[in-house]
Order: sequence, then C-alpha cells, then structure tokens
Amino acid sequence: MKRKRKSSEIILAALTWTAAAATIGILLYLVVFILIKGIPYLTPSLFSFTYTSDNVSLTPALVSTVVITALSLVIAVPLGIFAAIYLCEYARRGNRAVALIRMTCETLAGIPSIIFGLFGLLFFVGALGWGFSVLSGACTLAVMILPLVMRTAEEAILAVPDIWREGAFGLGAGRLRTVFRIVLPAAAPGILAGIILAVGRIVGETAALLYTAGTVAQIPTTPMQSARTLSVHMYALSSEGLHSDQGYATAVVLLVVVILINALSAGIARRCGAKK
Repeated sequence: MKRKRKSSEIILAALTWTAAAATIGILLYLVVFILIKGIPYLTPSLFSFTYTSDNVSLTPALVSTVVITALSLVIAVPLGIFAAIYLCEYARRGNRAVALIRMTCETLAGIPSIIFGLFGLLFFVGALGWGFSVLSGACTLAVMILPLVMRTAEEAILAVPDIWREGAFGLGAGRLRTVFRIVLPAAAPGILAGIILAVGRIVGETAALLYTAGTVAQIPTTPMQSARTLSVHMYALSSEGLHSDQGYATAVVLLVVVILINALSAGIARRCGAKK
C-alpha cells in the first residue's frame, strides 16, 4: 500500500509540474512573440495626439480605454459591492431568492461578451437613443462585469469569520458600522482581486464595444461621442491588413497597460491586507 501510495504521489506531482510548466511556457511564448513582433514598430508617430490614416496613432485609443474602464468601474463596482453586502449581511441565510440571485449571477458571468454587445446595441444604443458612444460602451461593460464583481465581493465577505462580527456586536457596534469598519476592510483584498479580473476583462474586450462604443479613432470630449479602445484599435488594424505591424505594437502597449493595472491593484491589495 505504501509503495502504491508513493508511486501515485509521484505521478500526481509529475502531472502537476508538467501542467505548470506547460502553462508558464505558453504564457512566455505569447509574451515573447508579441514583444518581438511589436517592439520594432513602436515609433513616435504611433503615439501622436491625433489619429490619421498614415500614423494610425494609438493615443486616442489609449485615452478612450482609460475613460471607458474608469466609467465602467464607477458604475459596476459600487453596485456589485453593495449587492454583495446585502446578500451576505442583511438577507436571511438560506433564502431561496438569494440562491436564485447567486445562480443568475454565475450564469451571466459565463455568457459570451457578444451577447452583452447585442443587448447594449438594442437597449443603450437603440432604445435609450445614446447611439454609438462612450456611455453606451461603458454601461454595457458595467452590466457585463457586474456579476463578476458581485460574486467575488460576496465570496470575500463570506470568508470573514463570524466571530469578528459577533465581537463587534458585543462591543455595541451596529450592523452598518460593523460592515464598514470590520467586514469590508478584512474583505478588501478579495474584493480588489475581483476588480482586477474585471479590469482585465474590460481592457481586453472587443466584441461588446464594436456594437456599442463604435470604432471612431478620436479622443472623446463628451460621454456621448464614439470612441475605440486599444483592443478595438488592434482589431481594426489587423482586419484592415494595411497596418498589421502597428497592430502588434498596439498589442505591446495593451500588454504593458494590463501589467501596470494589475501591479497597481496588487499593491493596493497588499496594503489593505497589511492594515487588517
């Protein structure tokens, strides 16, 4: 029995290391491939303030990415966190409505993004009359990431030990004060992890924005103007076939932006964890 157990442990360890090495290898291959193909074409004209058909500048797309990401988070993060607080702290445990809401969120989290794009096209662009605009794209992305933010925030809040709540109640703190002074600070790293995932999905989204925000390569001055993000800009350059090399360069910038956002969010999460 001991020999069989030891051999099975060796096989499982080998499979685990093989899977980890394969995953890391594929990731490194993709990163190196993008860098090799894109870095030589990171020219100053690619960062011009104004887009033309000659320089195919990515600066308007970069600004639009930041604007749409920030606007989407402003809409989705408070709604998701407050919904998670209600489900975890105020709703009666074992409630069938709560279980239905959780199942619905998990279902929505797995729906392809193009479905959200079609919904945004019908509702925000058509029914509300916002047209192809930054606001339409941001609201569509907010609806898309809301289940993700809500479920990760809920899991982070549920991970906080009940004894902490009981201790706060025993000291005379009310439920609202306990939630904001005890529960949320303890759950902050998990909540921020969900926000990081949401940012990654927003930055890399293309299909939903093609139907809602449009593809106009300009820096939006109002939320009602059309704009394109870096992922849409990269898709447009690649599909046209005239500036594929600049598309790879845009991919490099997109990769750097995602890494910087993740590093910043991870640093904030570590600080929140250190303050607990």
